[in-house]
Amino acid sequence: MKKQNPPIPPTGPDMQEEMAAYAEGYHYVCGIDEAGRGPLAGPVMTAAVMLPQGYELPGLNDSKKLTAHKREELYAALMADERVLKCVAQASVEEIDKLNILRATHLAMARAAQGLPQQPDMCLIDGLPVPGFPLPSRSLVKGDARCLSIAAASILAKVSRDHYMQELARQYPHYGFERHAGYGTRQHMQAIRQYGITPHHRRSFAPVAQMELPLGF
Repeated sequence: MKKQNPPIPPTGPDMQEEMAAYAEGYHYVCGIDEAGRGPLAGPVMTAAVMLPQGYELPGLNDSKKLTAHKREELYAALMADERVLKCVAQASVEEIDKLNILRATHLAMARAAQGLPQQPDMCLIDGLPVPGFPLPSRSLVKGDARCLSIAAASILAKVSRDHYMQELARQYPHYGFERHAGYGTRQHMQAIRQYGITPHHRRSFAPVAQMELPLGF
């Protein structure tokens, strides 16, 4: 009789990082992630999420690994669940141009954490360390693929930003924001060349600054 291989355990984010923080004596642990550092237009959006211990939501994963439809489903489920404490925040285009994108992202992350209904005593942040963060924090490289609360934050940040850019698309229909969300696609660059930039373009970003075009609309 042929020996069967053992089942492959499921992969994806879990709550090990959160549970480790609880074991260290922390009581309120949140995950933080961002969306929109790379685009040429629109704000950078962040989210902070505090999940109840033992929380489960089928399909919850790093937003980059999900379809747009699945992200919307999970976004709706997270937003509707009163047990999930969450806050979405942003740094504006003006702040990005003034501070630079990294510092603006860190500012938005702090706003999200401080805007939670319960003040966290440990923040698990996706990416590299954040100097001077106003709350106790721990940075996790690729945290959105490892840590469930960061994965949840990645979905809230990404979908919230997509919704924001869809609203901008209604105000500026020539730019295609609903399709590329402000990233420097060929269509977007062509629209900038044809119509100029909007007040929502990041003038400190090289592809926009180098075009030296008048403010559109």
